[in-house]
Parts: sequence; structure tokens; C-alpha cells
Amino acid sequence: MKTVVLGASTNPSRYSYIAANRLVEHGHEVIPVGIKKGSVAGKEILDLRAKPIIEDVHTITLYLGPQNQQEWYDYIISLNPKRIIFNPGTENPALIELANNNQIEADIACTLVLLNIGSY
Repeated sequence: MKTVVLGASTNPSRYSYIAANRLVEHGHEVIPVGIKKGSVAGKEILDLRAKPIIEDVHTITLYLGPQNQQEWYDYIISLNPKRIIFNPGTENPALIELANNNQIEADIACTLVLLNIGSY
């Protein structure tokens, strides 16, 4: 499954960094997207500000706080994912409603927990 890690970071203490690496360990294709240059999980982080076109996205796992999400709503929806995982601290009723209105599953969950319990 192709997963976009939105809010990707090169900082090993950030959950987005840990999640990207764990996703790769579990055999998922990871596309890290963020505002910082660098790489994570063996992939170059794509610049969120450039709104990179990414085809065949299954999941967006979100690591942007609600206060930083609004300017990216259209971009997130344009990727046409099957689901968006709202990791702890990213829950946002407005984006959840927008996802639901576009037939995108919105899961309030933790990517790391889902991977650990085999429910990703």
C-alpha cells in the first residue's frame, strides 16, 4: 500500500520519522512529504509547498497539527486517498468532514499502534 507521510521529518525523535521507517519495515511504500529538506526511510522528503502530484495513494498518515492543516485541505483531497489516518494530536473535525464528503475514510488512530497490532 502506498502511504503518504504528511508532515515527514528528518528528526529521529519525531513520530512521523518513526512511522515512516516502521511502514517500510512492514513492506509499505512510503512517500514522505514535508517542509524540511532531507530524507527519511531511504526516501527524499518531497516539498509540501510544491504540492507534489502523487498517484495511487492508499493512505495519508497525518502528522500536521490542526492549526497547520487548513491551507493543505485541497491538496490532501486532491491526492484522492482511500483513507486518512489522524494520528494523536492531528484530529480535525473540519478535515474529517471534508474527507467523508469526498468518500475518503477518516480514521482517528495511531499508525504505530496499527502496525504493531497488525491492523494497518
